[in-house]
Amino acid sequence: MRILAIDVGTGTQDMMIYDTQKELENSIKLVLPSPHLYISQKIREIENDLYFNGEIMGGGKIKKTLVEHMEKGYKVVMEPTCAKTIRDNIDQVKAIGIEIADESKDYKDYTKITLGDINISKLSEFLLGYDLEFDFDKIAIAVQDHGYNENMGDRDFRFEKIREKVKEPISPLKFGFYDDVPEYFTRMQAVRRQIKNEGIEEVPLVMDTKFASIAGMCFDEVAMKLNSFIAIDIGNGHTTAASIEDGKIQGVFEHHTSSLTGESLERYIKRLASGEITHEEVHEDFGHGAHVLNPISKIEKVIVSGPKRELIEKTNLDWHHAAPGGDVMMTGTVGLIKTALGR
Repeated sequence: MRILAIDVGTGTQDMMIYDTQKELENSIKLVLPSPHLYISQKIREIENDLYFNGEIMGGGKIKKTLVEHMEKGYKVVMEPTCAKTIRDNIDQVKAIGIEIADESKDYKDYTKITLGDINISKLSEFLLGYDLEFDFDKIAIAVQDHGYNENMGDRDFRFEKIREKVKEPISPLKFGFYDDVPEYFTRMQAVRRQIKNEGIEEVPLVMDTKFASIAGMCFDEVAMKLNSFIAIDIGNGHTTAASIEDGKIQGVFEHHTSSLTGESLERYIKRLASGEITHEEVHEDFGHGAHVLNPISKIEKVIVSGPKRELIEKTNLDWHHAAPGGDVMMTGTVGLIKTALGR
């Protein structure tokens, strides 16, 4: 069985092609710039009005780059679906000066850019250049999706859905979706539409990047020898930690990385493990929140991943940088692969 796993992050998009007939360490790996980075660069290079079509994707630097483009006197027009890359609320998109496409108008003189987290055609061409066919039994993709509810802010809604998922001790592998992607996860839904529009019949596995990473950390060779530990992904934007015992999540907290110090991170981790952490203390510190089912017996070790993982070195905790499959960059893709395999 051949599996293509793509983990779309803020800084990079990490890809792994895994063949079950080979060792995980012999998988083909790619680490490329995250889509929003090269689209932002493309915008900066264009001296013309812009027209966007395509799908909802991770916005990253795109909004800032578009505002700068409009400040130069250029117009920006977006089709309604891809406009949600900027904000889910279209009125908020209009408020920053972006026009929503009108079918009665002609935009032929505008430079057109297509948005989307995944570009299967480009990837297929790349692989063919190395005599590798785009022929996979399973495709698994991770993106960070806050979800959308017009009556609730992103921060609160995202954590509410995490809490609903962890209503009982659960394996990190259970965070993957196939046909059952909720409508409110608009970015995951967009990824599914992109795959379908590329003519791929296989329904992809989609997963939140944070829980793909947590799943991958559980298959690190050090973590696999532990029973009670903390798995924590310290990303560019968000930090998500899960207390793990008997292979299942017993509690979780999520915060903004920029708000954390070594001291506060250590405090939150210890309180997560003991079961004393509260949703209110994290939320009032401008984080997303916390949810604990059970304390774990002890912290045997903290397994850490993510581009800002050096923050853990400012604590007094016993930590280990996760490298499942021998690669610190592939934590999320390994989590996707293990989830796709169902083990």
